[in-house]
Amino acid sequence: MKERYRDIWVRSADGLRLHARSYGDDEAPCVIGLPGLARHAGDFHDLATALAGPEAEAPRHVLAIDYRGRGLSDRDPDPARYDPRVETEDLLRLLDEIGIREACFVGTSRGGIVTMLAAASRPGLVRGAVLNDIGPVIERAGLLRIKGYVGRLAQPRDLAEAAGHLEALFGAQFPNLTERDWRAWAAATWDETPTGLALTYDPALARTLDALGPDAEIPELWPLFEALKAAPLLVVRGGLSDLLSTETAAAMLDAHPDADLVTVADQGHAPLLRGEAIVAPIRRFVDRVLS
Repeated sequence: MKERYRDIWVRSADGLRLHARSYGDDEAPCVIGLPGLARHAGDFHDLATALAGPEAEAPRHVLAIDYRGRGLSDRDPDPARYDPRVETEDLLRLLDEIGIREACFVGTSRGGIVTMLAAASRPGLVRGAVLNDIGPVIERAGLLRIKGYVGRLAQPRDLAEAAGHLEALFGAQFPNLTERDWRAWAAATWDETPTGLALTYDPALARTLDALGPDAEIPELWPLFEALKAAPLLVVRGGLSDLLSTETAAAMLDAHPDADLVTVADQGHAPLLRGEAIVAPIRRFVDRVLS
């Protein structure tokens, strides 16, 4: 479906070649898609085509980002630089290069942290924010579960076997996905190469979680969350999430002057950005923010 978007390439401050997908009219109001820790721009394809496609009532320009070490962006020889602060610097450099001064942000998991950092670094940039299953308090159980698989997935022989691996790992959090859904998830997690399947992210990302353990301190991000109070907020929570609790989601709404919550039933961390149950409320939010 590449005909729906074009590739954008920029250089990071330390020389890495970074990639993003650009959907729609460059002159239209912009939406930035920021993926999770080990995810990539492809996660936003369905949402981006709904927002930027010719069938959209108010077409948008959607930029979906590949952080360093993910998707088509270069891998970093120093895994210590797989850090949200560095990824925010990369993002701001990209936006400066293409002339984006303000946008509505959709941040999944890690992407929500980058959204908060961007808002704190550059007041006025974030006109509205969708935080997809992430908040100022991150549950230890979810982080430990993520640590257990990032960079540690078994090597499958083909995409059918890969889909089976993913279903065994995530089936409890996504009980309603079909065989076709798992196959699509596998195709977004591994690339088919002449020598076999290869992860779409640098396995060295696992090293960024080395310090995480049952007793490790997990800092709360409420001071960073303050930066989002200047713009409308939509909190998306998976009904089965083990990363964003119902208590934290409620506290976010209490702390923010203009916030709403959407709970996606029968999905865990993080809700998939496809299907009208999630695309429709995000589209309404984007239209309110960018109108």
